Amino acid sequence: MTPAANMDTEREALALSAEALARVRAIEIRARRRAASMTAGSYRSIFRGAGIEFAEAREYVPGDDARRIDWNVTARMGVPWVKEYVEERELNVVSAVDVSASALAARPARGRFEAAAEAVALLGFSAVFNHDRAGLLLFDERVRAFVPPRRGVRQVTRLVGHVLRAQQSAAGRTTDIGAAADYLGRVLRRRSTVFLLSDFIASGYEESLRGLARRHEVIAITLIDPLDLALPDVGIVEVVDAERGGRVLLDSSSPRVREAYAAAAVRHTAQRRRALAAAGVDEVEVRLDADVTAPLAAYFRRRARLA
Repeated sequence: MTPAANMDTEREALALSAEALARVRAIEIRARRRAASMTAGSYRSIFRGAGIEFAEAREYVPGDDARRIDWNVTARMGVPWVKEYVEERELNVVSAVDVSASALAARPARGRFEAAAEAVALLGFSAVFNHDRAGLLLFDERVRAFVPPRRGVRQVTRLVGHVLRAQQSAAGRTTDIGAAADYLGRVLRRRSTVFLLSDFIASGYEESLRGLARRHEVIAITLIDPLDLALPDVGIVEVVDAERGGRVLLDSSSPRVREAYAAAAVRHTAQRRRALAAAGVDEVEVRLDADVTAPLAAYFRRRARLA
């Protein structure tokens, strides 16, 4: 069974407890409000469309791009004619969500799965309000599910439900961002906008991500918990590698230990930024202890000003 077939029913998508369904609804309400407040111009500055389609041919006028000359029509008419194109309006917006075990490493107030679900909801409703299609990829060391892009509010609900359900089976799974990028490169036949949501605790994905970015618009959304950046002073703590199972005791009351932890976090941040820049991918940093959707809305506005 393919990932798409495995996750392509409403019943399976929303096989959630009453508490989880309440979380879906709360996430949808917040994201819908934020999406409604965003201008169409901000949205279109990111989502450029699948490409262009031929509209008509017209007679050449000074200043037209000579590369658009229609030589067949020109030969028939005896004077230069050029092709006119329009942008295709129907867009595909795909959220690729890292559901590996490291996504579980966050403070309980708002974990990475909940933050990812809220971001997916915002992107989905932005697509809905502009009559576009939203889809989803879930991955860890391999692709776990692919929901093809479709229109409508029900589709957004399905996507949010998929993300929250994935939390139940994330333990022990490692991360392969390259495999996710390669898969999307194969299944996305038309130009799409891909939002890649992860903590980016991985390596060796630059070439695959660069290949995906050549054909599609790719934006990285880095989900950052405060624990990723600094170790709080709480005495002796057991630190567990969520993906590989290693355990070590740390004395978090030691300034030296906390400084080493912070230095490692700085190195990881620098490595991630270099990798994304090398792949030609924009990054939006989203902190889990703040409004998840605000950095995305701000990114939309920045892109709109530059458009």
